[in-house]
Amino acid sequence: MTAEPGATERPDREPEDDDPERGGAGAGTHPVDRVPGPGRLLAGGFQHVAASYAGVVAPPLVLGAALRLPPKEITFLVGAALFTAGIATLLQTIGFWKVGARMPFVNGVSFAGVAPMLAIADARPDHGDALPVIHGAVIVAGVLGFLLAPSFCRLVRFFPPVVSGTVITLIGITLLPVSFGWIQGGRPDRPASLTNLALAGATLATVLVLRRLLSGFLRQIAILLGIVAGTLLAVPTGAVDTTATRHAALVGFPTPFHFGHPVLEVPAIVSMCVVMLVCMTESTADMLALGEIVGRRADEKVIAAGLRADTLGSAISPFFNGFANSAFAQNIGLVAITRVRSRFTVATCGLFFVLLGLSPAFASLIALVPQPVLGGAGIVLFGTVAASGIDVLRTAGLDQGDNLLIAAASLGVGLIPVVSRTFYDNTAIPETLKIILNSGVSAGCLTAVLLNLAFNHLGRGRRPL
Repeated sequence: MTAEPGATERPDREPEDDDPERGGAGAGTHPVDRVPGPGRLLAGGFQHVAASYAGVVAPPLVLGAALRLPPKEITFLVGAALFTAGIATLLQTIGFWKVGARMPFVNGVSFAGVAPMLAIADARPDHGDALPVIHGAVIVAGVLGFLLAPSFCRLVRFFPPVVSGTVITLIGITLLPVSFGWIQGGRPDRPASLTNLALAGATLATVLVLRRLLSGFLRQIAILLGIVAGTLLAVPTGAVDTTATRHAALVGFPTPFHFGHPVLEVPAIVSMCVVMLVCMTESTADMLALGEIVGRRADEKVIAAGLRADTLGSAISPFFNGFANSAFAQNIGLVAITRVRSRFTVATCGLFFVLLGLSPAFASLIALVPQPVLGGAGIVLFGTVAASGIDVLRTAGLDQGDNLLIAAASLGVGLIPVVSRTFYDNTAIPETLKIILNSGVSAGCLTAVLLNLAFNHLGRGRRPL
């Protein structure tokens, strides 16, 4: 695929992340494909676990509570989510055949599927019967997505810098409220307490100071060190909850079809297929964003392989009681900050997830990190993604033609669900369309693609794709 005008291949920046003299393999190898030394692999992988753990476990926690599952079953559901996230991450980073983008991507449970899954549960007299129906729908949606991947990837040619930069910016902006919610203790309807603000501020300050003062490997793991420091500061405040650790079993395998064999129901399948298309759209945008950051553009072949990993991981997950998986944008910010571009570092994160899924006791140790601490680190992580998008927009020629209008309108549409989660609730819009509109990334992405076609490729303003 030829590069779009104004979008150039980014040269390798400081090779501090993959310097062969520090354990990397192959001076002539792209940083994405180099293998850091064992110590760097473990520390870097654990840092990715810390950045994405909350995102992986949040959907099963929300769904388990809504289904009124007992605490033991919710813990099982969380373990299953971690295990399947590990499998999906390994498929994405290591891959096989034409499966896997082979880029530093973390895959985990997509939050886009939570609302439709709750709707499936609400439509049943007994919520306890919902999980087999949900799992059956996810399997079908995953298989369908896998078959569509080679065709879906061709959309990449509709992502010139004005579109990709807008979408990358939206990814970061739409993630920032997640970190704000963590600072509020997971209760966005309530103001953040002074303690939470102090913990978040201390974590943020620690990360910034460490990034400014440290160098080399320690500078790369500043996020992890900041999270550890924030957690230690939280201990005297009582914000560290050890309940889950005290009651967690040392070993626990996610028994296949623990909640019953999959049940196929057409309404549920249609709903989850729409979710799968939304996930594929967001994953495409994430791959484009990561490609810009690591200096290896994501072409149609890479995107097709990445989507196959996403959808195959989603199709496999229900066998182990998991749900639909997609790329995690928060880890893109971590890659941008640390400049650790090796996919094997993220593959190590995938191995950690598998092990955590097999050991609830160890998984609960990660849960010791208070949400305000994660929120403080999240401001840096998610803000970096948005800044990367702005950097791409800088090369998009906003002073040319109607590119500024395209970016402005798309950002506005994408920000609607970020500013108001209930904006589309009281309308006659079909539920399937609401799934797209309530995703700021999907809505903004679709708007940017359509406006780019209308202003830059149709009629007098036609330009080559």
